[in-house]
Amino acid sequence: QVQLVESGGGLVQAGGSLRLSCAVSGRTFSNYLMGWFRQAPGNERESVAAIKWRSGSTYYTDSAKGRFTISRDIAKNTVYLQMNSLKPEDTAGYYCAADTAGVYWSPSAMDYWGKGTLVTDSS
Repeated sequence: QVQLVESGGGLVQAGGSLRLSCAVSGRTFSNYLMGWFRQAPGNERESVAAIKWRSGSTYYTDSAKGRFTISRDIAKNTVYLQMNSLKPEDTAGYYCAADTAGVYWSPSAMDYWGKGTLVTDSS
């Protein structure tokens, strides 16, 4: 089993920044692909960014490119999502997830999920 615990969400004004964290524990996950996803009320869960744990290779959706940065700290077993220039449409629950195959990056393919952290526009 793998446990994922997100933190760092909160109220933020348009143009502001937040850094989300995802603490990972449990089974060895050196081959995993770790992803951040989000889900706004009434919408389907969508991909935001992903990182391969071993290589550090990163992937972004168009909405995240240039504004969000995904990273990982191997020593701390933590994945981060730095979000800058936030927009009202970024308001959503943000979820961390793991793909044990280290290949797939879509909500339906992930094997483990955290419970999420909420990011809300306060403008």
